[in-house]
Amino acid sequence: MSTYEYDFFVIGAGSGGVRAARTAAALGARTGIAEARFFGGTCVNVGCIPKKLYTYAAHGSHEIADSAAYGWQFAAQPTFNWSLLKNNKDKEINRLNGIYKNLLSSAAVEIYEGHARLVGPNRIAIGDREITARHILVAVGGQSFMPPVPGIEHAIDSDDFFELTRQPESVLIVGGGYIATELAGVFAGLGTKVTLAYRGGMLLNGFDHDIRSFFTDAIKNYTNLKLNTDIERIQDLGSTKEVFFNDGSRQSFDAVLYATGRVPATANLGLTENGVEFSDVGAIIVDKHFESSAPGVYAVGDVIDRVTLTPVALAEGQALARRLFGGPKQQVSYDLIPAAVFSNPQIATVGMTEDDARSYHKQIDVYRSRFRPLKHTMTGRDSFSLMKMVVDRESDRVVGLHMAGDDAAEIMQGMAVALQAGATKAQFDLTIGIHPTAAEEFVTMRTPVGD
Repeated sequence: MSTYEYDFFVIGAGSGGVRAARTAAALGARTGIAEARFFGGTCVNVGCIPKKLYTYAAHGSHEIADSAAYGWQFAAQPTFNWSLLKNNKDKEINRLNGIYKNLLSSAAVEIYEGHARLVGPNRIAIGDREITARHILVAVGGQSFMPPVPGIEHAIDSDDFFELTRQPESVLIVGGGYIATELAGVFAGLGTKVTLAYRGGMLLNGFDHDIRSFFTDAIKNYTNLKLNTDIERIQDLGSTKEVFFNDGSRQSFDAVLYATGRVPATANLGLTENGVEFSDVGAIIVDKHFESSAPGVYAVGDVIDRVTLTPVALAEGQALARRLFGGPKQQVSYDLIPAAVFSNPQIATVGMTEDDARSYHKQIDVYRSRFRPLKHTMTGRDSFSLMKMVVDRESDRVVGLHMAGDDAAEIMQGMAVALQAGATKAQFDLTIGIHPTAAEEFVTMRTPVGD
């Protein structure tokens, strides 16, 4: 009989941790889990779920404006209530927190609410309580990175955004990635005057260059975009914040929000003291089985900084639990992972960018389509979509798909299945499109663009 209280103990009840705990318990492992903040992790509480809810609200203003072209008339000007949106969001997140706790309880996972840390081999302390476990999983996720800018204490981060009880009339968003661009679209859609400052020359680093260029141009329709710009300092003026830019200019805003990335939340967990090694960016280094340099200590999700997406953390947590406790073997593949940015316009992608494909394949063909969606031929809105396909010429396999436009994420999920199945350009060409839709563009592109 084991001398440990638990076969498996998880620190962090986010997506990866909860999936690992439930899977382990279902396989017969005595399992415990500790959470110091909120159940469901970043995604449920301050990430993808509340962000998407706010995005729906922002889209409402566009739908109202566009409806006039389709015959709708309103007796009074619609108004927006920020506090009501926040309160309804809080209710939904609280409901999801309860669901996560119930999922754990119903799976016979013992729950500890408190800060857990390693205190020795196979030993965890939660407050004054010390427990032992044969296997320990660290799945604590990440946290916002705030650079050491003078006056940074007067700025908020993306976590703080979801606690705002009053809508700012003007906001400066600093950053150029997922979070910065998504929140720019939310604020602007809800009526806030948005300035977006980014140190680079084009937004969304890491995406296909055509998508980056298209989006960087599109966002200028609703933001004051300041590229190649750094913030030198922030001064608190009471009701406003004065920001000093590196070009010598200054401007006041009701709020300043930093969305300059997230880092693994590994502080105060006793990891270094117990032999856990970290990468240069502070991520826990793990092997192909998610085991760290400390025997019996594992990590999954954002804390290992491989692909920081919720579905990836779920897959990693499940694969680890199955390997440890005898379930069906599962290998996590980091190829062909689809991703989306819920910005305005929405972006979705799967597979290689054009630049990646050119460096990997001898010859490629690139197909591209830019068009105005049917809806906006009547609204007159200056809104376009861009679709792009990258094909390995030798095998005819489609190796990358990219889209910016309405419903991009919903469309790309199905496309990801096709790429996983090894679909060729000829098979896309043989597929009958659904007309009239944006998605049919992916099966009607016939002529590659020139090199």
